[in-house]
Amino acid sequence: MGKVVHFEVHVDDMERAKKFYGDVFGWTFEDWSSYAGMPYFGAVTGDAEAMGINGALMQRMGPPPAPGQAVNGFACTMGVADYDATEAKILALGGTVALPKYALPGMAWQGYYIDTEGNIIGIHQPDENAK
Repeated sequence: MGKVVHFEVHVDDMERAKKFYGDVFGWTFEDWSSYAGMPYFGAVTGDAEAMGINGALMQRMGPPPAPGQAVNGFACTMGVADYDATEAKILALGGTVALPKYALPGMAWQGYYIDTEGNIIGIHQPDENAK
């Protein structure tokens, strides 16, 4: 099976993106630029024993997605413990709402945001009482 084992977030401003993802989700970063031959920071997204994957922030090599453009690639969704607190961090750090919080009835709260680099990201808080 082709299980996802790594992701890459394309960014224009590496320091701004590291601050955004570090402050919102608690990610830490390792400089792997010498391996990649470009600005490339490995993203450690959580405890190695927890479900999920690690990835990287990499320097964008072309124009960012245009505002209002439909998704034309992968959108990563991060699991969170507190949807509203995470949304507040996203907005305070320069992110914007792409699709407001909505219920996946009996399962979770879900929503999508545009990060500081113009990428769409999702957040997901499990809640069997969501409706």
